[in-house]
Amino acid sequence: MPKMKTKSSVKKRFKLTATGKLKMAQTGKRHGMIKRTKKFIRQARGTTIMCESNAKVIRKFMPYGD
Repeated sequence: MPKMKTKSSVKKRFKLTATGKLKMAQTGKRHGMIKRTKKFIRQARGTTIMCESNAKVIRKFMPYGD
């Protein structure tokens, strides 16, 4: 049986933590920073953990990530 393929877009955007949760970049930081508050920009630094309901969908595209 052939190998299952991982979606290229998913492997670039998400990482799995040691406990199996999905780590992702903060949303809302790509453009339009002028209209964002300083507080929002400050709190949206770094990465965050994706909620489990969305993570279930993304895990289907990374079969060997589990």
